[in-house]
Amino acid sequence: MEILEIEIQTDNLIETENFYTQMLGLKLVRKEQNSISFLAGTSTLTFIKSNKINPKYHFAFNIPNNKLDEAITWAKAKLNLLKNDDHGIVANFESWNARAIYFYDNNHNILEFIARFDLDNSTNKPFDISLIQSISEIGIVTDEPIKLADKLIESNGLYLFDKSTKSEKFAALGNDNGLFIIVETNRKWYPTEQKAEKHFTRIKILTDGLAHEITMNAEYAIK
Repeated sequence: MEILEIEIQTDNLIETENFYTQMLGLKLVRKEQNSISFLAGTSTLTFIKSNKINPKYHFAFNIPNNKLDEAITWAKAKLNLLKNDDHGIVANFESWNARAIYFYDNNHNILEFIARFDLDNSTNKPFDISLIQSISEIGIVTDEPIKLADKLIESNGLYLFDKSTKSEKFAALGNDNGLFIIVETNRKWYPTEQKAEKHFTRIKILTDGLAHEITMNAEYAIK
């Protein structure tokens, strides 16, 4: 599965533009009165204006699997990396064969750079923001993760991530290139104490050669 675009909300488009262009260095590709879009590898990251709801999300960017150490050095010069339970900054996901680092954006969204060692995407180029491959994860929050996962599988040709197991509070759909991380409302987003919130999200994906657009309202009912 590939994530072509995610559309999420922000109360402050100006600060968001500054963070993603000046701090991260993503390319601004579209700017309108109530929305702004950035290029993140093969994906588009779009923010639309919200009004005093202070929405918070979690999403991840794939990076080349041999560039995490360089990404850490690059990020430390710009950002405050989040520490995990071991007081380190690198999360080691053994069952997913991946390692990741986390940081906040200006909206207090939890962002992630993740290196997945089962992807053939290594490079000799020095790390900078142009080496982001794509948006590889978007967090989806619901009161009933299994029910929503089953509905997405049935209606959009999705499938369970074969490196993960589902539970009443968690399900992952897709593959190493693109994942829906479906969690229960108020579950803490790793590696923080921040509780998962339900907010409007629109996601455009490509799976098995077919494009799908999934729009969810603030209660995470599929529209």
